[in-house]
Amino acid sequence: MDATTELANKLSTVIINPILALIFAAGLLVFIWGVVEFMWGLSNETGKKEEGKQHMLWGLIGMVIMVAAYSILTIVANTLNVSLPN
Repeated sequence: MDATTELANKLSTVIINPILALIFAAGLLVFIWGVVEFMWGLSNETGKKEEGKQHMLWGLIGMVIMVAAYSILTIVANTLNVSLPN
């Protein structure tokens, strides 16, 4: 294994994968918070319903972006014949 492959593996393991997982988790939390706000807003008309919808939308968008980023990294790694740890 050459130095470039080792560097790519270390960067992926130590920096990139944890950051992607953290941002995905943040998107999931925003989505869940949006569901809670939406449910809370069903009982009273304080605008929480619309705010909950927005949080759910942005949470989903964030999760889709993180899945796409992980997919792009995997495609690039496979193209360059770099084995990325899971």
